[in-house]
Amino acid sequence: MRLNASVVRLLGVCSLLLPEARALTEAGVLTETGCSAKKLGTSIRAAAIGEPVSAVTLAKPVWVPATAATPAYCSVEGAMLPVERSATPPIGFRVLLPAAWSGRAAQLGGGGMNGVIPDLTDATRYTTGPSLLVRGFTTYGSDSGHQGNSPQWSLSEEALKNLAYLQLKKTHDAAMVLIRRAYGKKPRFNYFLGTSQGGREGLTVAQRYPADYNGVIANVPIVSFSSLMLAPALIRIQEKPLTTWVTPAKVNAIRGEFIRQCDALDGLSDGVINNYEACRALFDVNQGAPNRTPWAARRCADNTDPNPADTSANACLTDGQIATLQMVYTRYRFTTPLANGVQSFGMWLPNTEPSGSGLIVPVRFRGQEGAPGTAPLHSSLGVLGVTGFLMQSLAANPLDYEEGGALNGRREQLSAWLDAANPDLAKFAARGGKVIITIGTNDTLASPGAQLDYYRALLDTMGQSRVDGFARLFVIPQAGHGLAGTSYKVDGEGKTVIAAPLPNTYDRLPLLLDWVEKKAAPAMSLEVKAGERSLPLCSFPLYPRYKSGPTAFAASYACSK
Repeated sequence: MRLNASVVRLLGVCSLLLPEARALTEAGVLTETGCSAKKLGTSIRAAAIGEPVSAVTLAKPVWVPATAATPAYCSVEGAMLPVERSATPPIGFRVLLPAAWSGRAAQLGGGGMNGVIPDLTDATRYTTGPSLLVRGFTTYGSDSGHQGNSPQWSLSEEALKNLAYLQLKKTHDAAMVLIRRAYGKKPRFNYFLGTSQGGREGLTVAQRYPADYNGVIANVPIVSFSSLMLAPALIRIQEKPLTTWVTPAKVNAIRGEFIRQCDALDGLSDGVINNYEACRALFDVNQGAPNRTPWAARRCADNTDPNPADTSANACLTDGQIATLQMVYTRYRFTTPLANGVQSFGMWLPNTEPSGSGLIVPVRFRGQEGAPGTAPLHSSLGVLGVTGFLMQSLAANPLDYEEGGALNGRREQLSAWLDAANPDLAKFAARGGKVIITIGTNDTLASPGAQLDYYRALLDTMGQSRVDGFARLFVIPQAGHGLAGTSYKVDGEGKTVIAAPLPNTYDRLPLLLDWVEKKAAPAMSLEVKAGERSLPLCSFPLYPRYKSGPTAFAASYACSK
């Protein structure tokens, strides 16, 4: 085959950027002429898709010329039509086929409730180096089977199962067909990269479709999706009595108490809760000795708040407010186990952002004491999972849910579809699959408690040494949903400290590629940075414990239990 001038220039640029660039020409080349319906087709046989679809249609391929930052590629969009056409939207998907292909492919996960195809040119959440296209990856992804923000799709069982897991396999299989048509061969290595909802999707493919992927990066995965969507409503149900409402005025008192009791558990009082497991054990009242009262120091004398508007760290908490806080920071036990034998939802960890993502709200909702009949219905990012998925009525009041009531069977069904909580990854590991998971303990959008409980379940099910052979379970203390965080402005001794960004940056993608393709495993402890500051990044159950020396350098800490 004769290469056109733009492809020749592209290969020259890649050779300067990547040590493995010579493999580009060995894997495959796609020209602008080949970016056509004649070569790539106008449809895919339904039988080629491993989960049920009625048809797969392809739009006309679009050639995107190279720019200074991005190599040339061919973009193909398609639609997978549902089996139940009357109630279920199609799955929209896209595949980017680079002019110079390295033999690698990567499926990118979505975010939130999905509804849009992810940006397949952006991998900044996974690498600080060259993009996936510059590295010669084919990239692909889908909208998961619904488009935009209209909630009606949530009432379709097929659409729900598409969101849960079916769309992942369907999109994968369609992409594999197009890759073979474009380059004449399947990928040597196929990866999944996802964050949040996409992180759940990454764990889902490792659990459900282990033969399809060589490596997975799962950032802040919403492991127990069905319970996470319900959890904000559970807190508001707990707060139905006016006396149990934790108002925003109490935020400084709450995080101040977390810091006071937990800051020094890592050997250093500096406004950072590194020993997150020990801190969790203090405030989860179902752990440790019975009848513990971790909030006793903040309890209002005689259970009477003399100044409800006090926003200082010295504000007191009533017994009703303490009961709510204990519920928020203690594992929530189910009436019956959900999928994979999971008996509880991990809820949230003690953190310095307790007001984040609606854990504490300034208003009363319809159905709560003191709220007028015209008050708004409770709403949160996952409320569609309560009204649509669970209650199957978009007009329902989420606060009417009763644990263990008439909807318990539906809870179990949704958990089996939606939750990525299967701790047995033996089939994925046996094929040589590798996974890197990263979470943050200050995450108030996902549930760090549920994530850590999944980490523990992995270790209990497969054993530490076996897990270490194929997984890294990283935890960034005091980092939020975007895996960024800062030290708190007051330390555990009550002294004012300078709040500073915490180290959180490390290059995941090269670690995964080397592990999968060169059998070079990442260390159990890595170094993460923020400017001149560094800390060790430890794989669970280890955490950064201060030893001695300058507190701003990783060498002064050790990953410890």
